[in-house]
Amino acid sequence: MITSTSNPQVKNLQQLAKKARERNEQGVFLVEGIKMFQEAPGGRIRKIYISKSLYDEKGQAFLRGREYEVLDDRVFQAVSDTRTPQGVLCVMEQFRYSLEDLMARENPHLLILENLQDPGNLGTILRTAEGAGADGIILSRTSVDLYNPKTIRSTMGSIYRMPFLYVDQIEDILPELKARGIRTYAAHLRGEHCYDEEDYRGGTAFFIGNEGNGLSEELSGRADTLIRIPMEGKLESLNAAVAASILMYEVSRQRRILRKR
Repeated sequence: MITSTSNPQVKNLQQLAKKARERNEQGVFLVEGIKMFQEAPGGRIRKIYISKSLYDEKGQAFLRGREYEVLDDRVFQAVSDTRTPQGVLCVMEQFRYSLEDLMARENPHLLILENLQDPGNLGTILRTAEGAGADGIILSRTSVDLYNPKTIRSTMGSIYRMPFLYVDQIEDILPELKARGIRTYAAHLRGEHCYDEEDYRGGTAFFIGNEGNGLSEELSGRADTLIRIPMEGKLESLNAAVAASILMYEVSRQRRILRKR
């Protein structure tokens, strides 16, 4: 059992929680909590850390016979990213996807995120994308790290199932989308039609911009179609995750109706 916060493994866990560079250099990320542990793909678990109190309660059967370390409760608290830790933390191997992976199905449904900065927003978008049946998420390199512990927590397990890809320049992949017949849409105040007046039954990709500044004019100008999300009152825009959710579920609604015909 590890009883000291000076232990090298403990120090490494603290660095992995704080620094994207450390996560990327080691090719890993952290997940915390019983649900996240139970849903984790077994082949990607590098190591399990469990608090002494949870180990005493659950025993070895809970750990699936995998490599683990028991941490004194005080030490586990020191590596946890939550105020009330559940007592289990896993070091996971990072996922690697290609653009081909995201477009594997016919008529892909994609989200393209430009400079998104809030971990909670990104996690919510990933979680909603899974629920709405999206095929993948493409992010600009300037967006928040998806492996940030706060983002991971917000995904509620969708990190394991939703393909994603960081790209240096979003504009560089647009010709490939066009060649695949994927139409791009950007929510914009200058949108001619409301979002629910377009046809998303074919290949569809939505541009979602930065929380504070929205989409850059350069990227919105590259969209095939500008659409509006109608607003009452004095609002000009919605939270990025909310806007993304509205658009994704409109795609889901249209395709669900198509399948019933």
